[in-house]
Amino acid sequence: MQKVKKTLKKESFMQGIFAMMFSQVLIKLIGLVYKLYLTNREGFGDEGNAIYSSGFYIYSLLLTLSSVGVPNAISKLVSERIAIGDNKGANRIFKIAFFTFGLLGFIGTCILFFGASYIANVIVQIPDAELTLVALSPSIFFVSLICVIRGYFNGNGTLKVTANSQTLEQIFKTVFTILLVELIAITMGINTKVMAAGANLATTVATIGSFIYLFVFYKNNRTININSTGIITKKESIFNVIKGILSVSIPISLSAILSSINKNIDSTTVVRGLKTFMDESAAKIQYGILSGKVDTLTSLPLSFNIAFATALVPAISFARAKNDNNTINKRVSFSILVTILIGLPCTAGMFVFSEQILKLLFPAQAAGAVLLQISSLAIIFTVLAQTINGALQGLGKIMVPAIAFGVGVIVKLVLNILLVPIPSIGVNGAAIGTIACNIVACIIGFSVLRKSIKIRFSFSKYIVKPIISTIIMSVCSYAIYIGLNKIFSISIASILAILSAIIIYVLAIIALKLFTKEEIYMIPYGQKLYRLLLKFGIYKEENTQSN
Repeated sequence: MQKVKKTLKKESFMQGIFAMMFSQVLIKLIGLVYKLYLTNREGFGDEGNAIYSSGFYIYSLLLTLSSVGVPNAISKLVSERIAIGDNKGANRIFKIAFFTFGLLGFIGTCILFFGASYIANVIVQIPDAELTLVALSPSIFFVSLICVIRGYFNGNGTLKVTANSQTLEQIFKTVFTILLVELIAITMGINTKVMAAGANLATTVATIGSFIYLFVFYKNNRTININSTGIITKKESIFNVIKGILSVSIPISLSAILSSINKNIDSTTVVRGLKTFMDESAAKIQYGILSGKVDTLTSLPLSFNIAFATALVPAISFARAKNDNNTINKRVSFSILVTILIGLPCTAGMFVFSEQILKLLFPAQAAGAVLLQISSLAIIFTVLAQTINGALQGLGKIMVPAIAFGVGVIVKLVLNILLVPIPSIGVNGAAIGTIACNIVACIIGFSVLRKSIKIRFSFSKYIVKPIISTIIMSVCSYAIYIGLNKIFSISIASILAILSAIIIYVLAIIALKLFTKEEIYMIPYGQKLYRLLLKFGIYKEENTQSN
């Protein structure tokens, strides 16, 4: 057990982030497998997706109300206790949260199970969705418990546990989706309603598998923090502990609810606005391009960047509890820098290669290049807001992200209503509204963050050099695409050009010496990387600072 204890403690801030980032990339790729399978499966297709999605939407809403915000809330409170050595207090928070949110999850499960008929027939008005809701109902209980355990280990600084459980869950979901749908098709024939229920039942099986993994891991490692090593705080009542958890989780959940509302603004305003100058069928097609393709593509960078938002909450809470402002400043500054380095190339890549990306992924339905170009401009502000929100939550400014995003949502609503009905703008007005929403949220969040801590902000390092690297990447990769397109098909030329863009961008960052020696050391295997850079003469031993 001592060996496990040592291993868990040695996970660094950046090791946890890289583990999360790798798992998110893997999860997206694995998830793509079952999504493509369902869409192309005979007897499922668009009709099956409609039944599957309608049930999943209600499930997601109940899940948001019962558990979203819980991992960050638990990780924040647990890390604060551990920072002052009150490890028994940290374990007590976990146990109370486990019972509390297990109860809330059970209530959510009962609502979905017993209310499936009413929800399917009256609210959603898709009667075939009833069976999918029943199949999904147990997941709410298990996900509520999963969120608590993940928050506990995040608070312990072991993000790899969360990353592993998420990857395992997605693998289970993909495997069981295919197995259950095929089993139903073999035993019952082509029955879209039952097949859709089977696909959603796979979600329940996957969450149970993830819960078993996490619970067993907790049982084997729960002694990590049993012995207190520092201050033992006054034992709080169960009511006060629950109150403390909810006071953190509810504002964080509010941000998630506002995000859902933000998406619903498009669903309620775009078609209505477009119908003022085109027929309903054409308006639905335009909205389908926005929601089905563009939003899916522009949200991908968020899944890569979520690691920083997740890791910053417990890391900053821990440092704040110890009054370690230097660590707070370093980690926030570094996280914002890396977020910029993630967001800018994603923005530029989707803007430059918008047409090629759509033709590559949706060869039969490739419309929407201009809309994707406009929407891509929101990516950099969205990922920045994501990281800033994680920092603010760690600092205890948990209402600021919700307020900032709330103001942004209002701005988007106004712009959607004003711009979408204009024939020369149309659906592009929704994309403009999204850009404005995220700019507003980013500005408000960053303003509060700068007042709260001293961020190490260099205009050259944070703005000029990343933009130069992005421009070099964009120009060179597009030139490569033009050359390759004369030899290969559009698809092959696009793939090779995008891969070359990644390599060129990394080389540009290295050539511009954007990272300091200290920052390179923060990256896993950073010491080896720095020695390699010294060997090639890119860095000099005495040159440990960057502009």
